[in-house]
Amino acid sequence: MNRRSFLSSAATVAGAAAVAPLLSACGGGGGKHKSGANTEQGMKAALPAYVPNTAVPADIPGVSGGSNGAVTDPGFLSYPANPVATVQGVPGKGGSYTAVTPLWGTVPPAGNSFYQAMNKALGVSFEMKPADGNNYNTIIPTMTAAKKLPDWINLPAWWNSNFNTGGLADSQLADLTPYLAGDKIKQYPNLAAIPTGAWQTGVWGDKLYGIPCFSTAMPLPGAVFYRRDLLEAKGITADQVKSADDMMNLGKELTDAKGGVWAFDDVWTYLSIAWGIPAKWTLKDGKLVHKYELPEFLEALDWHYKLASAGYLHPDAIAGNNSDAGTRFYAGKTLIGGGGLGAWNLADHQSGIAADPNYRRGAFNIMTASGTGNPQIFMGSSSSMLSYLNAKLKPEQIEELLAVANYLAAPYGSAEYTLINFGVEGVHYNRVNGVPTATDEGKKDVQATTFPFLAAPPSVISNPGGDQVTKDYTAWQAANVKTLYKPLFWNMNLSMPQQIASADSGQAVEDTIKDCYHGKKKVSDVQAAISTWKSNGGDRLKQWMTDNVLSKYGTGQ
Repeated sequence: MNRRSFLSSAATVAGAAAVAPLLSACGGGGGKHKSGANTEQGMKAALPAYVPNTAVPADIPGVSGGSNGAVTDPGFLSYPANPVATVQGVPGKGGSYTAVTPLWGTVPPAGNSFYQAMNKALGVSFEMKPADGNNYNTIIPTMTAAKKLPDWINLPAWWNSNFNTGGLADSQLADLTPYLAGDKIKQYPNLAAIPTGAWQTGVWGDKLYGIPCFSTAMPLPGAVFYRRDLLEAKGITADQVKSADDMMNLGKELTDAKGGVWAFDDVWTYLSIAWGIPAKWTLKDGKLVHKYELPEFLEALDWHYKLASAGYLHPDAIAGNNSDAGTRFYAGKTLIGGGGLGAWNLADHQSGIAADPNYRRGAFNIMTASGTGNPQIFMGSSSSMLSYLNAKLKPEQIEELLAVANYLAAPYGSAEYTLINFGVEGVHYNRVNGVPTATDEGKKDVQATTFPFLAAPPSVISNPGGDQVTKDYTAWQAANVKTLYKPLFWNMNLSMPQQIASADSGQAVEDTIKDCYHGKKKVSDVQAAISTWKSNGGDRLKQWMTDNVLSKYGTGQ
């Protein structure tokens, strides 16, 4: 991943991996090992209060989904011309600290002008140590084994198993509950504005450890996108597509293999949800049932097998060439494809119009396969990136760093946010048509995935210079916010034995599923793979989840 591609997907980073419970395999980390799971009362006591931040009003305010707790991301049509300060004075008291974050890009020079400006604004001396994001999951375990963690570290949730985050929370990471639980967080207003669900992802064993980054109250796993410009030119609008039959008919109408156009790229991950398939687990008569065991799972597979067999799926998708999916979409070689919502942004718009001046991305509304009933989609994780403080820090040091975190979590468009993400005006950026635009020095020194990987504000939708993108995306969120529901074990952290974790991944089944929706294997092959999975660990996984999670801690809903 490069810097731009990471930023474009930050809101939905980890994709489907974020949907599952956050797992941490047993062993390592040192100290007495705890389960990491949370009781309902313990979770409630550990969570900070939520106080929305109104310092920077949005052009398009968020829309509530009602009882599901979801709220759409606010939209900004332009970058605030006069950023307001949300933090009075300097948060730090002169302490010196080390920080490690993953970096997908070029490491900036140590002690550069941006780091100097940040240290001055924060009132601390940070030694920033960006580490290679591609090897981060192997770099960090070496630190934890030697018990040499920095003062502040980012541990992406999708690597909880690699890091044994649950074990670290019991030994090497600072307990933030005494500082942030309940109303205590109100002394840090910007942190208090982070959605409650995001804080849940940082709670282990009824104690709060993690500080969320890139959080959202609209945690959708993804969508089925389409070339809005090309379909509307044919008189096809999204509201006409309400069922699986409608989708199959689009396959027939839009595919022109001789002309080099196929209706579909891969859509299984996000379209299969239309059959009512859960994130992983559901309850039937009070008992856990895995999605593999549901008849609707096989029905969804059968439909996707027929889609590929009919020739409506691009050959490169069938060959597993996912890296060029964007290029196919921009070129109009594919017209419909599934993906994470981080793809719906200004960079995508710019790449699209470079290939076709009329380019416009759209997404189909959440639907049911039958076209009847109430469509639903499960929530993904409210935050997939969290940072942690070292347990060796003294209370006064933790308080100093939490004050710094409050500065880093200043809302989009504020004076603090502008410095953190763009640097110093006239040095690292200049305003071009009102938009902060990097200078050569800014391109070299300012990595927008450094400090925000320690703490960051909730997500917003903003694409300066691409207003239509913001309007389309916010409108789509508003139209679908009420379809969200909390899946079983939503945002729950638990530690899982390695053998059980292997069964949970179901890799052999997943590989067969992919071959099936690519038309290479039949549904009966998937059924056989599921049968083998059940006898080789799937049934033990279900029993373990029943005994160690459901019976002790409930569903998390």
